[in-house]
Amino acid sequence: MTPATGPEPWPKTMAGMLDLDACAREPIHIPGSIQPHGHLLALEPDSLSLVCASAQAGAVLNRSPADAFGLPVDRLIDASSMPSLARGLRAAPTEPVQLDILRLRDGKEFQVIAHRSGDLAILELEELPVSGVGTLEALYPQMREGIRRMQAAHGFDALLASTAEEVRMLTGFDRVLVYRFDEQWNGTVIAEDGNGRLPSYRGLRFPASDIPQQARRLYALNRLRLIADARYRPVPLLSSDRDVPPLDLSFSVLRSVSPVHLDYMRNMGTLASMSISVMDGERLWGLISCHHAEPRQVSFAVRTACDLLGQVLSSQMIALERSLDADHRIRSKSTQARLLAHMAAAEHFVDGLGEDGEDLLSLVNADGAAILFDGDCRLIGRTPPQEVVEAIAAELAGQGVRELFVSHQLPVEMPAAAGMERTASGLLAISISQLHPSYLLWFRPEIVQSIDWAGDPKKPHDPGGRLSPRSSFEAWKETVRGQSLPWRHGEIEAAGDFRNAIVSIVLRKAEEMAALNEELRRSNGELAAFSYSVSHDLRAPFRHVTSYAELLRSRAADKLNERERHYLDSIIEAAGSAGRLVDGLLHFSQLGRATLARVEVDVGRLVEEVRHLLDPDLQGRDMRWTVHPLPSVNGDPTMLRLVVQNLLSNAIKYTRDRAEAEIEVGCRTTADAHEFFVRDNGRGFDMAYAGKLFGVFQRLHREEEFEGIGIGLANVRRIVERHGGQVWAEGQLDRGATFHFSLPRRAAAESR
Repeated sequence: MTPATGPEPWPKTMAGMLDLDACAREPIHIPGSIQPHGHLLALEPDSLSLVCASAQAGAVLNRSPADAFGLPVDRLIDASSMPSLARGLRAAPTEPVQLDILRLRDGKEFQVIAHRSGDLAILELEELPVSGVGTLEALYPQMREGIRRMQAAHGFDALLASTAEEVRMLTGFDRVLVYRFDEQWNGTVIAEDGNGRLPSYRGLRFPASDIPQQARRLYALNRLRLIADARYRPVPLLSSDRDVPPLDLSFSVLRSVSPVHLDYMRNMGTLASMSISVMDGERLWGLISCHHAEPRQVSFAVRTACDLLGQVLSSQMIALERSLDADHRIRSKSTQARLLAHMAAAEHFVDGLGEDGEDLLSLVNADGAAILFDGDCRLIGRTPPQEVVEAIAAELAGQGVRELFVSHQLPVEMPAAAGMERTASGLLAISISQLHPSYLLWFRPEIVQSIDWAGDPKKPHDPGGRLSPRSSFEAWKETVRGQSLPWRHGEIEAAGDFRNAIVSIVLRKAEEMAALNEELRRSNGELAAFSYSVSHDLRAPFRHVTSYAELLRSRAADKLNERERHYLDSIIEAAGSAGRLVDGLLHFSQLGRATLARVEVDVGRLVEEVRHLLDPDLQGRDMRWTVHPLPSVNGDPTMLRLVVQNLLSNAIKYTRDRAEAEIEVGCRTTADAHEFFVRDNGRGFDMAYAGKLFGVFQRLHREEEFEGIGIGLANVRRIVERHGGQVWAEGQLDRGATFHFSLPRRAAAESR
């Protein structure tokens, strides 16, 4: 006979002191021992022959475990109810169930609890408490009233308080706590009911290290655990075969617990404890923790009733949470609908998004917001400075955030937000474009919190230097800074829904714009082809009209009276004017179709050549020229010559009525472009009509005053825009005009 395989029950260091790291790694589901207020038998499931037994099981087997191994259980236990118990054992589920109350022939009574562990049926005989209730039927009236009171509780706090009260009434423990885990697995006591024998822990927070990860995993697996006396000495499990694998006691009601936890209980001043796990789906939400100053055993029926109350609490909490989330969802949908309506009505959706800042902030209960789209940054409410907001957005883009980002301690997690605790301790961000790094950011300020811990969570040693889970439970206050209120699930969900709606709008706008651009390109192409065809085909008829009219005038002038000669002269002049218009239209159309032949062009030399070409137009006028140094650009020299020629000839034409005409040509260079200008002191124009200057056939002066067909500046605009630049003009009536055109410093791809 050998002890069943299991870990050393007391993990220690070389110096013999408790090692908390070893405790955290301890496989507590296979302790190799049980608590002494009962007996455990592991049976082969078909024959129910004994495979493993606790060391003190001889008290119910009427022989030593060594003599019992291999025998069927109905030959080992002397009780009249064994046949029915045998049937229950063969059908035992994974989780423990009470089969019956076993009354031995010597008068002792045990609760018979069975479950399945791997390939074995586990039979646990737990002593029936003297004052305990043996069956759920006897507890039903009290349970029914307790559940009714819990269901009638209004609000989350009232539900938790009612649960603590009902559990204490059922169990008789001195103190019952409802203990909730946060995201870091720290636990806070949020409800309590007690009789005053033990100190109140309400509001205290316990560090995650108090309940290690493997213990939390076991709490989620097995919802009930009782320690009847923290001073107990573990009873080892025995087996006849050394090769028997460790017995998994995850669902055992008698499973021995870690010695560190017993030390923890004694330091707390509680000699008995019971816990009921509270689940939120598959996640461990918290515990209902029961404490007693003296040893206390509670019947399995009462524990099962408490488990049922824990499940009622879980379902009621989920219902309350869903109700709150549903209310928030309804409000957020209404807010979202208003925001989307603003966006749909605005020409640019970003304008609509920022139109109602109050709705935008209330959508997720934020204090500030920022919209970053297409290089623009708009701030609403309390936010960090714009340069910090842009740095945060750049860091989000660098992290590859394409959907949603959440933090309630941003300055710790993101260097760009360092020092921004007062405005940006919390950040909820959504990406609002699938093509570009554009974001909608919501900010929350720092909430300074005072947390009452149950002892200093940073001290792993007791005053004597011995490693201990906790030796003091006096309130220890900690002030937490740099954190905002956490973002609720409903708020995060609302932000995600809003993101999907915004992205849909952006994509739809992009698709509409692409369709419009495609239609515009097609229409422009058709119009260009039409204008080229019409202007080309009309040239010959107008020339014929002019030629035949001039021929008629030369041959028949002496036969015509003065009125008839005036008619003929008008025909010749009108046909000539129409021909010039057609030639201008053909030239304008050709400029849009011709390919740019880019080379390095010396603009200063180009201006001098055009001035020499235009000298005959001056006709002895007094003209003062000022030509500043001009840079070279990359472009088509023939087209750029036409730009300069049009602008200089216009300046010469519109200064002809000045006694001393002045024309100035210069350039201002920026990081991206060369901005050329031609300034004169001529007739000028009213800025109210500046938008018409560069249109085809647009004239701001009467043809009788200044000749021209109104297409020269349209040619200037088309050429400059095909080079990737822009044109604009400034002027005042009778005080001159300045015409500007910019050309990029690097060659721009032809786009028109």
